[in-house]
Amino acid sequence: MVVTSDALYRLPLGTAVERVVQFTGPRRVEVADCEPAPLPPGHLRVRTRYSGISAGTELTAYRGSNPYLNRTWDARTRLFQEGGAQTGYPVVGWGYSEVGEVTEIAPDVAGLPGLPGVGDRVWGIWGHRSEGVVPAERMVGHRLPEGLDPLSGSFARVGAIALNAVLAAGIHLGERVAVFGQGVIGLLATRLAVLSGASVTGVDALDVRLREAARFGAQATLNPGTDAVAERIRELTGGAGADSAIEVSGAYPALHEALRSVAVGGRVVATGFYQGEGAGLRLGEEFHHNRVELVCSQIGGVPPALAGRWSVERLQQTFLDLAASGRVEPASLVSHRVPVEEAESAYRLLDERPADALQIVLEF
Repeated sequence: MVVTSDALYRLPLGTAVERVVQFTGPRRVEVADCEPAPLPPGHLRVRTRYSGISAGTELTAYRGSNPYLNRTWDARTRLFQEGGAQTGYPVVGWGYSEVGEVTEIAPDVAGLPGLPGVGDRVWGIWGHRSEGVVPAERMVGHRLPEGLDPLSGSFARVGAIALNAVLAAGIHLGERVAVFGQGVIGLLATRLAVLSGASVTGVDALDVRLREAARFGAQATLNPGTDAVAERIRELTGGAGADSAIEVSGAYPALHEALRSVAVGGRVVATGFYQGEGAGLRLGEEFHHNRVELVCSQIGGVPPALAGRWSVERLQQTFLDLAASGRVEPASLVSHRVPVEEAESAYRLLDERPADALQIVLEF
């Protein structure tokens, strides 16, 4: 039965002004105040508690290198077109790792099965803003799992990206996997690959991240600044090379080294968000001679072979279930909890001193 009394679906919003993070130009961040949007039919309102910053996709908008800022994506042809820009500054409210509390539900969807109720803690995507007005169908089943702390819940999307890459790698029990890039998504991919039965070698240019990789289950760690990575991986695998590699850093030289590191007929999953032209990527060498399979993993969809059984929603739900059971501990990756008023300093830290930060979460 659908009950329509507004009194059942509204809590005090706690503020008459919404705060939203926006990029007003390359490396320029501000926190703007605006009037809260009215709640339209078919939606619910969520007060944000945490919003995680993506050190990959978001930094491309912060730095001005994101392709949407200088090209136009044609959804019909699925091609980027030269000239014009899909998105211009200001870039408002980017972010895809939010957790909050439902404060209001439009009466017409109050009885929707699986929809969280007022006061429930939920996860989803509504950007770096103090409250989100979200279509109700997108929040069905998005109540935080029992016993899961909200900070861990803010990893739903990045955890899904890591899980998508692990599924794309097609890991089998006992295989040897190299994970290039041990930032947040790389560390989660390392842990998920270990849970899948792989022996993992973690690769990163920052020793502090390699220590985290070992904590997340990597049996070996390599630093390209001091190690001949492909050669060392072949030594670790009896000369064969890794069965598969997952490249998360988004650096072309790292992708090239991943291609060098896998066995004949091995698979490399390119998960990073690569910017500009592919300097350092030489496809006429190991990629060609070892007949390496190169596939892309991107959170817009799941591996084609799994599309009948998996979905992006299942990726997110599965990761949160793993976190709730304690098999993955994403909250341990949070290095900084920053009040939203200090958002500019958070982006500057990630941009200029990546060794000093891992996951930064904005607090509202």
